[in-house]
Amino acid sequence: MLIVQVFVHVLPAHIDAFIAATEANARASREEPGVVRFDLLREEGTSDRFVLLEIYRTDDDPARHKETSHYATWRTAVEPWMAEPRRSAKYRALSPSEPAAWSGARG
Repeated sequence: MLIVQVFVHVLPAHIDAFIAATEANARASREEPGVVRFDLLREEGTSDRFVLLEIYRTDDDPARHKETSHYATWRTAVEPWMAEPRRSAKYRALSPSEPAAWSGARG
């Protein structure tokens, strides 16, 4: 599994629009077969800093995600709303190591 955190700093005037666009993208992304989780988080104590927590089954799934129409729509909409370029960090799951544990399944 590959975990990606995307850090986003949004211009104050566009926060509500960013949240709405990102929620729509997240809902559609959760339907992709390669997506285990796709969460939108807001940094505690701020209104303009967000994290997208994306968990993919394989190393190829992020590229597939970026080929979807919902991602292209999101990217085009939110790009001008950012106070600075978004950045990301990639991680490997150590514990739990099984995808089922990340998606909420018990086993």
